[in-house]
Amino acid sequence: MNIIHNKDLGTKQKALAINLDPEIYGSFAEIGAGQDVAANFFKAGASSGTIAKTMSAYDMTFSDAIYGAQQLRRYVSEPRLISMLDHEYGLLIERLAEQRGNTTTFFAFSGTFSALNYYKTNEGHGWMGVRFQLEPNGVLHDVVIHVKLLDNDNNLQQQAVGILGVNLIYACFYYHENPPVFLISLMDNLSKDRIQIDMIRFEGPNFDKVDNRLMSLHLVKYGFSDAAVFGPDGKNQQPSEVLYKKHIVVIRGRFRPIINVHLDMLSTGVKQFMQEPDVDKTNVMVVTELTLQSLKERNADQTAEIDEKDFLDRVDILCSLGQTVLISNFHEYYKLVAYLSKITKLKLGVVLGFPNLEYIFSEEHYKDLPGGILESFATLFSRKVKLFIYPTLRDGVIWNCLRFHPPAHLIDLYRYLIANNKIEDISHYNENNLHVQTDKVLQLIKQGADGWEEYVPAEVATMIKDRCLFGYSCEIDPAKEDITKTGGDIDTVLDTA
Repeated sequence: MNIIHNKDLGTKQKALAINLDPEIYGSFAEIGAGQDVAANFFKAGASSGTIAKTMSAYDMTFSDAIYGAQQLRRYVSEPRLISMLDHEYGLLIERLAEQRGNTTTFFAFSGTFSALNYYKTNEGHGWMGVRFQLEPNGVLHDVVIHVKLLDNDNNLQQQAVGILGVNLIYACFYYHENPPVFLISLMDNLSKDRIQIDMIRFEGPNFDKVDNRLMSLHLVKYGFSDAAVFGPDGKNQQPSEVLYKKHIVVIRGRFRPIINVHLDMLSTGVKQFMQEPDVDKTNVMVVTELTLQSLKERNADQTAEIDEKDFLDRVDILCSLGQTVLISNFHEYYKLVAYLSKITKLKLGVVLGFPNLEYIFSEEHYKDLPGGILESFATLFSRKVKLFIYPTLRDGVIWNCLRFHPPAHLIDLYRYLIANNKIEDISHYNENNLHVQTDKVLQLIKQGADGWEEYVPAEVATMIKDRCLFGYSCEIDPAKEDITKTGGDIDTVLDTA
């Protein structure tokens, strides 16, 4: 079925369409940011056709009595949202299934938010989700999202939550067969300077072919979010939930494929980071980062497309090695540091190769900043950030911080950063790895040449051969081949939206 995105539908029109649909019936539970989602359905008219119940348990004691006590006492969290969905959907089925289950598709909408406080000292954010049936007596499906609220006014944030909630419920019933349309419709009657959606998850039999990782990639690709995170299990995670109050070590790369040099960079860089006196070794999160640009062919322009299968292959390999993967739209390192610094106030370590040190000191990359390179460095080298530089082999010579010579007018700045322990060479690296380059390994794989396996971890070599990755010539056994999940052709959707 060809599902078309009707971007001209207003919030009131969407709410009214749901109210007038005789099959759709459910409940609303909203904590924080007012009750603007349910309010939109009341204001649209004919709300008795849709609303079985609305409620809001603001008091923590009331909330715990209804939804269960929170072990971590974090009420704006995914576990609290899931508890709300469990409880509210369960009540619908318990009380109404016998009476009208044969003619009704039930849903439970829940949201838990922390909107801007009176003194404007917090950052508004929250979770919302819908548990719903797609046919009477049908199995349940879930869609869960995490949202950042960017308006600098509490009332505007409440309004944004109300609009987004209507968009989400409408999409669950009318766009569920086309996830790309579903995704872009969430921003109907909103803008990217009002909200960010940095996590989305589809669950249920009708979403079996939806790859949530691709949907998260689309969130970043189309500017709905700055970043997305996948855990070692390959599942979507909300960045702040994973990285909050952690010491973070991040390494950026193309990882096409990940080779032994990358693992040596990680292990030596992490060990050195943990030796820092202000780092708690028991509270360190290691992150491998892929930027949108690194997901394209090398030297591709900004308009080049991302090969989604190649993206999934890289994520699969990184996750198989136990890595947490960050997908970002931060081409410059200072933007990455600025993003992570909003999540944690603890120390950040950035592990990078020598060529990236040269890149960082190239002023051409900061032409759009009023303060140029100094403005970027004020963020990149803030109080809790340190760069760890992995050496590079050039013409038989090992290049590291001691050999680096920035432009003459930046030499004193570079010396200052070295003297103040903001940049440091990685020591105890494996010198035997330095001659290996990712592009050359990739070329060997594509050519089917012998010996490339010695340059990559054993489990990576096995995955490449078994799944014919990165141009490796082989035949996949159909009996063993996984069905590739897709997020749909979102570019076609956007072109026609």
